[in-house]
Amino acid sequence: MTNRENFFMAMSHRQPEQIPFFIRLCEELEVEFERRYHTADYRKYYGSCIIPVKMKPTEHLQDFSAYFDGQSYDYYNEWGVGYKAGSTGYHFRQFVSPMKFFETPEEVWEFPLPDILEDYRWEGLKETIAELKAADCITMNTSGCNIDIFEAAWYLRGMENMLMDMLADEEMAEACLERMCRIKCEMAKKCAEAGFDIVVFGDDVATQRGMMMDKELWRKWLKPRLKRAIDSAKSVNPDVLCYYHSDGDITDIIEDLIEIGVDILNPIQPECMDPVAVKERYGSRVNLWGTIGTQTTMPFGTPKEVRREVRRMIEDVGRDGGLVIAPTHVLEPEVPFENIEAFVEAVKSKW
Repeated sequence: MTNRENFFMAMSHRQPEQIPFFIRLCEELEVEFERRYHTADYRKYYGSCIIPVKMKPTEHLQDFSAYFDGQSYDYYNEWGVGYKAGSTGYHFRQFVSPMKFFETPEEVWEFPLPDILEDYRWEGLKETIAELKAADCITMNTSGCNIDIFEAAWYLRGMENMLMDMLADEEMAEACLERMCRIKCEMAKKCAEAGFDIVVFGDDVATQRGMMMDKELWRKWLKPRLKRAIDSAKSVNPDVLCYYHSDGDITDIIEDLIEIGVDILNPIQPECMDPVAVKERYGSRVNLWGTIGTQTTMPFGTPKEVRREVRRMIEDVGRDGGLVIAPTHVLEPEVPFENIEAFVEAVKSKW
């Protein structure tokens, strides 16, 4: 059985020959990996066939400096979101929001957005994806072409402002979320047209104690827009797998996500959600991706504990397919390489 046959068997809720797996290393671990193994391609080395693919960067970065109104930042991206680096080497950074002081919807609608829909940004993507598929890989979008709506809006507006707008200033909320939704729907279409096997959608809408907003507020503002984005991808390719990411405990909206077309749910954080319970309740209708804790098992477990947890998830969550086993987030510098290798070994061992 090929990698692709195995993967799609799992995603159709049939027992695969081997549970598909995925890992992502932070920059510090990438450097250490290359030092140890004299190659930068850790996914090929470990035998993970799920490959994130980037689109081309912008050639026309706009000058957003006037929008920060005295706010301090180190750099900004093509969307105009400012970043302030932390004191450690970790990937966490402080967001600096250029729309923080906006007062009218007109300011939102006039804010310059990137040229992300221009043809040159997508050149060669279809060919790259076709080559990876021919090499028996599964492809997913990443780095700049992920489909997020709430996060894209609050990065620009600021988290507190965005949540307050949703409660008390509906015109501003409508402008921020609708502006993002329209461009993200077009991006979803382009991802499907390029031939991705998986189109990644994602908005962190929960904490580890539950939803960060009332679920009815989510249903009012975010659910219909997420549905439009998913529908946009599936209008091009009805078979494309729509993957939805939210950290935290999203139990309250899993049923809604399935209803609007989510095929894969990520990351199922074991620190706040029980992967086995999610599998038992929803496993025949949605695939799960993740389940191995990056706050607990991967950084602080022993290799033996990592192997035991991986095997438990394979047995209890991977039965009858429906699982891509993975750490629930990027692996940070405190994760020992022995644990990374224990994870891979446990996935590949007979079970």
